[in-house]
Amino acid sequence: MTRLKVTAGDLTRELEVPDELLAEAEDFFARLDADMDRGWQMSRRWVDNPDATQRCQILADRILTAWHNKNPQMAGLAAAYILKRLPGIRHVTIDITGDMTQTRFEHADGGEQR
Repeated sequence: MTRLKVTAGDLTRELEVPDELLAEAEDFFARLDADMDRGWQMSRRWVDNPDATQRCQILADRILTAWHNKNPQMAGLAAAYILKRLPGIRHVTIDITGDMTQTRFEHADGGEQR
């Protein structure tokens, strides 16, 4: 079991992601990547081919949406994607001001990635 701490505003949750999900959901992750390969609207800006960090910012935004929609399965899949694509990430701080490009990722060693 791998954990991802997620903070959005004053809400912080620890999402537990089963190790099997990290391995078994690769087909789902590949479909997400193929979709994002065509470009993505990231807040006010269009990004032709999001890099790994931007893709994880997109999925972090999906976690927030999943929380609002009370969909823990989607939150778990999005967390699994982030853990798989950004190894060593342990904490996500989701921007709630409407600019997903400001979402930050913190490594287990304390380093930060934007």
